[in-house]
Formats: sequence, C-alpha cells, structure tokens
Amino acid sequence: MKQKFTILFDLDGTLVDTAPDLMRAHNHVMKKFGYPTKSTDEIRNLVGQGAGAMLGRSIWGQAKKEFGKVQDDKIKKEMVKDFVDFYGKNIVNESTLINGVREFLIWSKKNDISMAVCTNKQEHLAIDLLKKIGIYNFFEYVAGHNTFDYCKPDPRHLTSVIEILDGDIKKTLMIGDSETDANAAKSAGIPVILLEDGYTEKNITEIYHNHLVKDFVGIEKIVSKYL
Repeated sequence: MKQKFTILFDLDGTLVDTAPDLMRAHNHVMKKFGYPTKSTDEIRNLVGQGAGAMLGRSIWGQAKKEFGKVQDDKIKKEMVKDFVDFYGKNIVNESTLINGVREFLIWSKKNDISMAVCTNKQEHLAIDLLKKIGIYNFFEYVAGHNTFDYCKPDPRHLTSVIEILDGDIKKTLMIGDSETDANAAKSAGIPVILLEDGYTEKNITEIYHNHLVKDFVGIEKIVSKYL
C-alpha cells in the first residue's frame, strides 16, 4: 500500500489568527495579578510555547525584578489556570481562519493528503478551537502541548504524529509561522512552509524555511511539487 503524503500544521498564527482572544485572556490574568496588559500585536510576539511560557515572557519583558516576583510555582500555576479557564470560555470570540485555509484543507482532502495539527496549545483547547471554528474534521490527529512528554521545538512532537498516522517522514511537510515550528521540522528533516507574518519576534530571515507564503491562497502550487 502506497503511503499517503502528510501535512503537519501549527495552529496559532498558522491556521487561525487567535491573537485577539489570547490577548483578552492574557490581559484578564495580568490585571488580576497586577501586571501591565498587552496589545494584540504584542501578543503575537509572545505566542508559540504554551500558556505558561507566554505569561512568563510577558512579565519578563517588563523587567527581571518583575519576573522574580513570580518565582513561586503556586502563583505561576494559578496564573496559568486562570488564563486557561478564561480562554477556554472565550476561545472563538474574535479568532478567525487565516485567509485561504478552508479552501486549502478541502483541496488537500480531495488529494488524499493526511493532515494533523501539532501545536503547543493544550490539547483540549486546540480540539475545542478547531471544532468551534469548523475545521476539526479535516484532521486525523491533533497533538497539543500536553499530548506527549515533549513538544515543539522537540522534533519528536512531529515524528510521533507521523508514526501515529502511519506516514513517511520523507513524504511530509510542515506548515508553521514561527521558529518553534521551523526548528522542530528542521531537526526532523521535514521541509517547512513558513507564513511571513507569524507569531514571533524574529525576522523571517532568521527563521529556517524552504518556502515563504503570505497566507494559504495558492499554497497548493507549492505542495503539489512534493506529491
């Protein structure tokens, strides 16, 4: 049996522009614990490594002494819990699909391509978001931050999903928007399609990629070369 071609997708900033809803959850927590709030654009630079990392990086950005106040694991856990609870109840208020996503997923399905999501969002939040925004059924598997004992940029986050799908690493593409996605794919030996306006502080010239796109419009032309 010929193995299918596989595409692995990041979620935040790749399939869905989640920044507006992440910003609201972030600011809810920051106000409660007495830290400065952020704009949607600032949040885009903090996303990618999970809720705890985002909150930590946000506070660290104020000053080292501020971050030092949150060394208490109990407080950190409380902040993350508050964030997840608030975000979970407001997950698709303003989030929208990246331009061309639905059309590309339909095209991929018609071409018998296996698709999965590899995100550093908690698994239950990722699944809930995908369902509520209407694209969950396109994917054969969703791997979140807590699905395995490791997550991006660890390449095993990607290779484990390929194994679960009974795929072939040599017949796999990664589509992402940040160095977290790119570094995981590079370590796994998987080509990367990078969205240029990603959730990252880095310039696109600093991020490994094989192809650079604005959004998903016309992306099938790139993918077709690999099929």
